[in-house]
Amino acid sequence: MNKPQSPESLAERIRSILPVGHASEKRMFGGITFLVNGNMLCCAFAEGLMLRVGKDAEAAALTRPFVRPLSKTRKMGGFVFIAQAGLARRPALSRWIGQARAYVDPLPPKAAGHR
Repeated sequence: MNKPQSPESLAERIRSILPVGHASEKRMFGGITFLVNGNMLCCAFAEGLMLRVGKDAEAAALTRPFVRPLSKTRKMGGFVFIAQAGLARRPALSRWIGQARAYVDPLPPKAAGHR
């Protein structure tokens, strides 16, 4: 189960969880990024998932297994990184995507120039 996945493999699993047409996709940061109304939801990498949980939920998310801060050098408040081992089962991935959607879905759309 700990076999590394490709970003495409993880992205396909995310697509199977999201409602059809809910998010757009864009290659960013060396991975596949999912955006809702121009707001980043998550980004799939071979190593795991960059997930937007919001600043208020970041500390609690960091207490969960397989979760770490996004980066020691690049701070992006409200984002965490989840290792592949924490995403191996569909229910775990679904919960994480659901948490990100709870934060991102209500955000106002980004202006066209910022997408």
